[in-house]
Amino acid sequence: MLNLLSIVTFTPAVAALIAAVFLRGEDEAAQRNAKWLALLATLATFAFSLILLFGFDPSDTGFQFVEERAWIMGLTYKLGVDGISVLFVMLTTFLMPIAIGACWNVTHRVKEYMIAFLLLETLMIGVFVALDMVLFYLFFEAGLIPMFLIIGIWGGQNRIYAAFKFFLYTFIGSVLMLVAMIYMYGQAGTTDIPTLLSYEFDAGPISLMGWQIAGGAQTLLFLAFFASFAVKMPMWPVHTWLPDAHVQAPTAGSVVLAAVLLKMGGYGFLRFSLPMFPVGSEILAPLVLWMSAIAIVYASLVAMVQQDMKKLVAYSSVAHMGFVTMGIFAANQQGLDGAIFQMLSHGFVSGALFLVVGVVYDRIHTRDIDAYGGLVNRMPVYAGVFMLFTMANVGLPGTSGFVGEFLTFMAVFQVNTWVAAIAATGVIFSAGYGLWLYRRVVWGQLIKDSLKSITDMDGREKLMFAPLVAMTLLLGVYPALILDLIGPSTEALVAGYNDANGIVPEAATSLHAVTDASHATASEAAPAASSH
Repeated sequence: MLNLLSIVTFTPAVAALIAAVFLRGEDEAAQRNAKWLALLATLATFAFSLILLFGFDPSDTGFQFVEERAWIMGLTYKLGVDGISVLFVMLTTFLMPIAIGACWNVTHRVKEYMIAFLLLETLMIGVFVALDMVLFYLFFEAGLIPMFLIIGIWGGQNRIYAAFKFFLYTFIGSVLMLVAMIYMYGQAGTTDIPTLLSYEFDAGPISLMGWQIAGGAQTLLFLAFFASFAVKMPMWPVHTWLPDAHVQAPTAGSVVLAAVLLKMGGYGFLRFSLPMFPVGSEILAPLVLWMSAIAIVYASLVAMVQQDMKKLVAYSSVAHMGFVTMGIFAANQQGLDGAIFQMLSHGFVSGALFLVVGVVYDRIHTRDIDAYGGLVNRMPVYAGVFMLFTMANVGLPGTSGFVGEFLTFMAVFQVNTWVAAIAATGVIFSAGYGLWLYRRVVWGQLIKDSLKSITDMDGREKLMFAPLVAMTLLLGVYPALILDLIGPSTEALVAGYNDANGIVPEAATSLHAVTDASHATASEAAPAASSH
């Protein structure tokens, strides 16, 4: 389809414009119209993205569905997707109708609320499809504005503090990235991302203020981009904005923040850091691996002592993003496959966990863990859904949470056994805080008077969870659905990284055995499954 990527990207923005121009009033009918317009627009965007997915050729490691035309001031409007970015587009379009469904009980400034989410969807998709560096930066930074408003207007009691903290942390982190982009344009003479992927930036040692810096310009450029992407993930120790933002954000805002916005940092590492600055990435990889291991252990321990359900899930997200950065900077195919799989899985699981919190918050209006207990007696369906996503968050085999962590551990073990061993304790800790939360909220006697009339999930809530349950289980038992799609692109990325750093391909090939085996096993199983 002509200009398919533009259609996928800007359909939500067009719906937002329609809402702004044609929808009037704050009565119940106007609120209902705004919600239905947003829901239909996000569903249409998902339908268009399915056309994109079905037309995508996984064996082609280049960019597909490319659109390119002159823009402003000599800049180029250029879009395209490869085996990595197409899945993040799908993740975004898949989750947005669910997020809109979570907004159904909102009654304050509903039209503006829906417009903010629709614009946010366009900007998030734009990050993943942009093939011009300036266009990427505009989408990347503009996405802060709708989320800032969502937290600041529709958030909790301390929403203003949380909104400004979120905005300042993420915006200031991106200033160095902008400086680096200007330098890259001066060196390469272009902002075209595919061209920059093949451009060799200087990697010779340089002296800066008396310090000898190995890797030269590549190391400095890596650090500049790292400042932005590490905050976005967020990595320890620049993670402190995330718990505050999650606690104060409305339920739908937390879902989008955890499921999609955090993934922009990981996507940035995959799109810019590893392929454009391979020498700098190799030099600083040990530091990133240790930061990731610290993040996993630290965030898990902090999660154990939380009394706020949302804050516990937020610290869990910090820990799970540590697995992602570990996998990426292990810089072998198992690691990259595991990191991407983990990001996609985390999108489903963490989004579901914030919805789980939102279900009971809508009824009792508190997130204090001590306010609950014995919910299984009144909410058996809720208890079952909560159990599934708790187990997926822990990494139970048979759920999507297991696959990404397993591949990541296998990859990091080949690179640094100490980092792998320390990070592995995070699996134990995640079981600790996950099961602790579940036991206190769901099990036990229903003795609190405020809970004795609580009702189980209604049809709308069950409908929200159904696709998340399906994807969590499907990817857990059939990971090749993702691995076969991203395999050629990650293999090409690793090959380029190894060539730039002089890593012997034969040495790297042995690291792919488990990933390749999983690809082959799943591919062989597919025809047998389809025959039934």
